[in-house]
Amino acid sequence: MDFFHKIIELFSTPKYMESIWEGLKTTLIISVLAALIGLLLGTLLAIVAIAKDSKWTKLPKLICKIYITVIRGTPMALQLFIMAYVIFAIRGFPQIVTATIAFGLNSSAYVAENIRAGILSVDIGQTEAGRALGLPGRTTMLKIVIPQAIKNVIPAIGNELIALIKETSIVSMIGMYDLTMAAKIIGSGNNMASYIVPMTVVALFYLGIVYLLTFGIKLIEKRLRASDKR
Repeated sequence: MDFFHKIIELFSTPKYMESIWEGLKTTLIISVLAALIGLLLGTLLAIVAIAKDSKWTKLPKLICKIYITVIRGTPMALQLFIMAYVIFAIRGFPQIVTATIAFGLNSSAYVAENIRAGILSVDIGQTEAGRALGLPGRTTMLKIVIPQAIKNVIPAIGNELIALIKETSIVSMIGMYDLTMAAKIIGSGNNMASYIVPMTVVALFYLGIVYLLTFGIKLIEKRLRASDKR
């Protein structure tokens, strides 16, 4: 009972909740902006990766392949440290921008592979039909192939976004104040007695965010399936 009493105490204490809301704001800002970067850059990388081989696409495809391999093959924490302490080691440079770029670049590599797989899963007959109608290759890709590919990869993209939100918890390693850091601060030097109470509350916030995102993804899938039946 004391555990639940402490949880109620945390929710009813303004300074504790202010700390959690401040951490939540940072977590959401990084997650949303990084997701946008990941989706946009990942889509571009996927399109380049599946482009026809030619003297104009050989180098870009090689660069994309190396980029995806390096990003997927190295730890997120290491990438964040490199961004914070090497690339953007500039006095006064906003840490939230550094973290957003780091997570956005990391996400883009996984999104690129998901979208590439989705594009390749579209029946080749769709592309041939577009060409038979006299549509240019770019138009066929943008109007016919990619929309179908997106439907195929929405679950995978959703999983990547969920993973992205949870991974942002490591920004406290470079001194940023997010949900995890808020729990650490609340759990030390106060009458919460231990870290279990603030960590549990913060875990509930993460669960809530993930649940809402999962619900939104399922809603999108449902509407897309409904549109296919029309």
